Amino acid sequence: PRDPFKSLIVPRPIGWVSSVSADGHLNLAPYSFFNGISDKPHYVYFGSQGIKDSLDNVRETGEFVCSMATYEMRNQQNITSVAVPPDVDEFSVAGLETVKSETVKPPRVKAAPIAFECKLWKTFDLPATVPGGKPGYTIVLGYIQGIYIDDAYIKDGYVQTAAMQPIARLGYMDYAVVTEVFQMGRP
Repeated sequence: PRDPFKSLIVPRPIGWVSSVSADGHLNLAPYSFFNGISDKPHYVYFGSQGIKDSLDNVRETGEFVCSMATYEMRNQQNITSVAVPPDVDEFSVAGLETVKSETVKPPRVKAAPIAFECKLWKTFDLPATVPGGKPGYTIVLGYIQGIYIDDAYIKDGYVQTAAMQPIARLGYMDYAVVTEVFQMGRP
C-alpha cells in the first residue's frame, strides 16, 4: 500500500539542519535524505521535498549547520519535524538549547555530539516526475567550513561512533540506532 523505496535505502543518517532566515528567525528540521558527498574537500547534501523554511533560509543566507541526532534526542528530533510557520523557532518548540557556531551564523544543537558548519555551494531542483509538473525535491550541497566533535567521544584520536548512539531513518516510521561497530580491513 506504500512505496517501499525509503525502506530500501537504509540506514539513512539524519541531517538535523539548523538555519536562520534573513530576518533572524531560527529554524531546525530533520532531513533523512542527507549524507556526505566527499571527504577531500568535505561536502554534505540534503534533499528537501518541496519548498520548506530550511531551503528558503539556506537560499537567502547561504549557510546552515547539520547536527547529529542521537537516540537520547530522538523525541526532540521528531518534534522538530512539525510543520509550523517560518517565524516559529523549532529549537524552542522541542526544548533544545543552541550553541553559537564558529564559522557560520546558524547555531548548532548544544546536546549534539557532532555538527557540520556549512556554506551553501549550490542548490538544484530534480526533474518533475510528471511532465510539466513541479519539481519534487531540491538538492542542497554544502561545503563544510567547520566541524564540531564533542571531546567526550574521542579516544586515542578516534571518534567513538557507537558511544554517541546516532539514529538513522529506515522508512515508514522506522528508525535505527548505532550501538555496535565492527571493523574490516580492505583487501
